[in-house]
Amino acid sequence: MSNSSVKRVKAIAKKEVIEFARDWRTIMAIIVIPILMFPLLFIMFPLLLESEAAELDSLQVDVVIQSNELPVDLLQEFNSTSISISFEGLSNNTTLANPGSDLDRLRSLSIDAILRMEQRGDIWYYAIIHISTSESSNEARSRLIQGLTQWEQNETERRINAEGLDPDSTLNPLRWDGEISSGDVATQGEQAGMVLSLFIPLVLAVWTFSSAIQPSIDMTAGERERGTLEALLSLPCSRNELLIGKWLGVATITGVGVVLQICGLLFAIGYLASSSVIGVPDLSLSAVLLIVISIMLFAIMVVALELAIAMRSHSVKEAGSILGPAIILIVFPALFTQVINLDGVENFWFAVPVVNILLALRELLMDRVIIEHIAIWFGTSVIYAVLAAYYAAKQFSREDIVTSLS
Repeated sequence: MSNSSVKRVKAIAKKEVIEFARDWRTIMAIIVIPILMFPLLFIMFPLLLESEAAELDSLQVDVVIQSNELPVDLLQEFNSTSISISFEGLSNNTTLANPGSDLDRLRSLSIDAILRMEQRGDIWYYAIIHISTSESSNEARSRLIQGLTQWEQNETERRINAEGLDPDSTLNPLRWDGEISSGDVATQGEQAGMVLSLFIPLVLAVWTFSSAIQPSIDMTAGERERGTLEALLSLPCSRNELLIGKWLGVATITGVGVVLQICGLLFAIGYLASSSVIGVPDLSLSAVLLIVISIMLFAIMVVALELAIAMRSHSVKEAGSILGPAIILIVFPALFTQVINLDGVENFWFAVPVVNILLALRELLMDRVIIEHIAIWFGTSVIYAVLAAYYAAKQFSREDIVTSLS
């Protein structure tokens, strides 16, 4: 490509980026949202969960205990939690797990749960009746189970002591060696890479595809509707230069969004690492470089395909109706990739479109640099990117599609 051709391509790309970025909503979409998305998700969401958990802990729940006799020490366990207890007798013909006439009280939320208990010989039988669609009812059930579990443990130890045995050795004849905290030889960084590999490829793939949709439509079908595409065609530039310029424009906008999203992700990971929720993955330089290459190849293919599809569309509405649902073509393989076992994975998976890049990202985030797999996904990704670029070039070369909406 000559210097003059490079200048024309750069001018087209600059023009497209400037025009697309003039709208403040575009700035929000490609800059603010990617930066804030992961910090809000990874920082605010745990804080929200913690707040909700604290609210549930302070919640006073109303429980009805139906029993003709109840161990005193069990009541003491219940009284140690925020449970408001009322007592009712248990008729002889009552089936413990059958709600019976108490169903209406539970559904009206006048009470949160019912505990029914009866003793048969040396064994206590119980049933907890609750409504799972109510948070307060679920909380009541959880507190009842907590009290029952603690009472059962105490009662078991009492009975063992009564027989002259040691509860500790009787109940725990098999134990983990206390000198070794864990038998896992994986480092914290390797464990962090494993966790991140389960969702980062999915997020990057979906974001790369979705962030390229709007600029691809605006620079093709949008320009045709505004009548500015014909003016571009009258310039002294070839169709391929026009395609490359528009591709660079879309790739720049998409790349900025992806880079900012990664920055937000790294910030969130750093915050979580400081709070001991998750560590920072240990990645070699080669793994980092291969991650960048895999994302670039994926972006080349995605942007070229979206430009071609948008150019084939007769209107912005048609392009949006096609490219919007097309994200399913990314989501389904991405979800499927998460369940593939990387230990002994078959080589052919690294040749499947989309799946190959996502599997590559998963392996590389775990710092697994396997030459055979790299050769397959790199070679096939180059082929897919070239085919996508060729298809886009064909669409830009069709006179009837470029100049006519009919």
